[in-house]
Amino acid sequence: MEKKEGKVIIFSAPSGSGKTTIVKHLLDTRNDLGFSISACTRDKRGRAEENGKDYYFLSPEDFKKRIDNDEFVEWEEVYQGNFYGTLKTEIQRIWDEGKHVIFDVDVKGGLNLKNYFGEKALAVFVKVPSVEELEKRLSARATDNEHSISQRVFKAKFEMGFEKKFDVSILNEDREKAFADAERIIGDFLA
Repeated sequence: MEKKEGKVIIFSAPSGSGKTTIVKHLLDTRNDLGFSISACTRDKRGRAEENGKDYYFLSPEDFKKRIDNDEFVEWEEVYQGNFYGTLKTEIQRIWDEGKHVIFDVDVKGGLNLKNYFGEKALAVFVKVPSVEELEKRLSARATDNEHSISQRVFKAKFEMGFEKKFDVSILNEDREKAFADAERIIGDFLA
């Protein structure tokens, strides 16, 4: 059986920018996209997260073994002891379904994916109006403690400096406008 290949769409942004909301909207409105589920070594957040749906939750040992076996398109240690990555089998699973792959990844992962897939990829940076707005959104999410929010804000300030390395940016100030911008950009890329 021959391997199928499609295109890849990469949504990256600092944590709390709303990239996940935009990606979910695109998945709800387009049937030609398949969500790439990342692998990670962190613990599940509450009862809401499911293995194989939100992430592939792997032990650090299993993750490292897969690195050694060259099973990842990209991977990184995002936070101390917490590894995240994209399995090659996950991309092929989506292409085999006849769909294009859509990613929801951090900034470094997004740049690594763009580098790996080249012209087959569209890298989209989702930005917020300000660092203060980002901090407000992270606090409102109520999934992280103050130390974790502070860590994420510090990382976000650094990540915002990479916006120009992406193919296109979407300002997520007004959700409906951000949705419309995302739909237009993706439609043009896949046309």
